[in-house]
Amino acid sequence: MLAIWKKSNTSLSPLWVVIRTYYTGWHPRNNLYSRISPLGNPNLSVIPVLDQWVQEGKNVRIFELRRIIRDLRGRRRYSHALEISEWMSSRGLCPFSPGDRAVQLDLIGRVQGWNAAESYFNELNDQEKIDKTYGALLNCYVREGLVKKSLLQMQKMKEMGFSASTLTYNDLMCLYTHTGQLEEVPNVFSDMKKNGVSPDIYSYRICLNAYGAKSDLKSMEKLLKEMESQPRISIDWNTYSMVANYYIKAGMKQKALLCMKKLEEKLRRNALGYNHLISLYASLGNKEEMRRLWGLQKAACKKQINRDYITMLGSLVKLGELEEAKALLEEWELCCHNYDFRVPNVLLIGYCQRGLIEKAEVMLQEIIGRGKTPIPNSWAIIAAAYLEKEDMEKVFECMKNAMAVQAENPGWRAKPSIALSLLNWLQGKGDIEAEEFVSSLKAGVAADMDTQEGEEVVLL
Repeated sequence: MLAIWKKSNTSLSPLWVVIRTYYTGWHPRNNLYSRISPLGNPNLSVIPVLDQWVQEGKNVRIFELRRIIRDLRGRRRYSHALEISEWMSSRGLCPFSPGDRAVQLDLIGRVQGWNAAESYFNELNDQEKIDKTYGALLNCYVREGLVKKSLLQMQKMKEMGFSASTLTYNDLMCLYTHTGQLEEVPNVFSDMKKNGVSPDIYSYRICLNAYGAKSDLKSMEKLLKEMESQPRISIDWNTYSMVANYYIKAGMKQKALLCMKKLEEKLRRNALGYNHLISLYASLGNKEEMRRLWGLQKAACKKQINRDYITMLGSLVKLGELEEAKALLEEWELCCHNYDFRVPNVLLIGYCQRGLIEKAEVMLQEIIGRGKTPIPNSWAIIAAAYLEKEDMEKVFECMKNAMAVQAENPGWRAKPSIALSLLNWLQGKGDIEAEEFVSSLKAGVAADMDTQEGEEVVLL
């Protein structure tokens, strides 16, 4: 699996990164997986479920536990996957192989950080320090962008006699991408081929992205042609999406359209692919193609999820088609099971961007009037628009509404720009309501406002 990093210092295209998650479909009902799967909350432990399974006299099969861990990793439920892995190794109910150690090390790195993963690796015995465990620790370093440690780990692997694999080279290219050293990526790709290691689709994609990010579109185009000529490489829609995006940014419309046609041929029933293609046509201002693809997506994929509506709404808003976006939002409201405010927020942003702040506020109040409780960001969107107009009374009103629902959304924080403007405006007012609001606002944003433009922010 390709390393996924937490953040990037480069302006990478978001279109090429795909997290490969699959619904496995391998488990019958009422088995161990069917008990673990519903526990989506990472704060809920799966250990009691495992212990209960044993207490009921049920068999613990190593292959089943490994498949559950693989499935949970695919769905980024790393905490639960780690719990199961540690339960496997501590209970002694089934054998724990060096490969299982490698998986556990990777999970420790994701959940507890690279320091914990490194300590775990150092405590392994020599028999357990195989190429997979070395590679898992390398992956941890790469995810964190630790260049020196990554290169030292690769050197150790070479000294141990572990031959460099495609994944190892991919990790190194990811590392250079992550740390902004894009010029090194083609060199690693070239060394990879010189050393007889065959690039896979991800190797090509990382290198294509490096060329695109550096605006070296001639090299990107040449490498894409090489990739297309490889019979063992089956190019997916995501590759064409990434390349098309770089062509659009460079103003090369015809070449972008050529890639987009190839992208469409690869879609089949992939809703995410349709989303990307719709967004690309929105970037070209082509409403007709957007609508055509939305119709095709609805026919091919049968059921549309919130992400699909957000993509189409965002594309319509981008082109100023607010009435059509409003009609689409009403369509979503008729079929949605849970009211996700991220969907109407797209239209709220569209109204505010075009100066229709009052219309946005009326829309939000109408939704609330139908018994829906907004998330703080819905009010913050409108507050930001009023701030641009320097209507501080309305900013104050909207932010009070946002803070009123913050308890249900503990991860939300007000933007420092809004918070600072409000705090400055409220200073000296002296009324009780203002003082109470200032106290709650300070508590909510202080952690995110330690610095602004390199200077300490003092909340008076």
